Amino acid sequence: MYIQGYLLAVPTKNKETYAKMAKEASDMFKNYGATEMVEAWEVDVKDGKHTDFRMATKAEKDESIVFSWIIWPDKETCDAAEKKMEEEYDPEKFGEMPFDGKRMMWGGFSPVFTFGRDD
Repeated sequence: MYIQGYLLAVPTKNKETYAKMAKEASDMFKNYGATEMVEAWEVDVKDGKHTDFRMATKAEKDESIVFSWIIWPDKETCDAAEKKMEEEYDPEKFGEMPFDGKRMMWGGFSPVFTFGRDD
């Protein structure tokens, strides 16, 4: 299992637009081999003293935090999907992103422990 995690700030007024975009993107990820995708919208995100999700994304007062992940069978499948997406990306298809992509962060992770999944 290989996990790509994402953290971003989305203007709160764009919640429905973001959810629609995520749903459309999920079909693409599934076709490329992803086994699961979760898009989670902020409900209870507390401000920290030294760091927190808002500071990490430089969120504005009118933005909400989105925490999401995509699960792939392995890193190779994820890497192949990333290459296909780069080759096939059509900005016209997705239109304008409902968030500032420059403040989005992501990374790939290998689980060291899971509960409730394949255990």
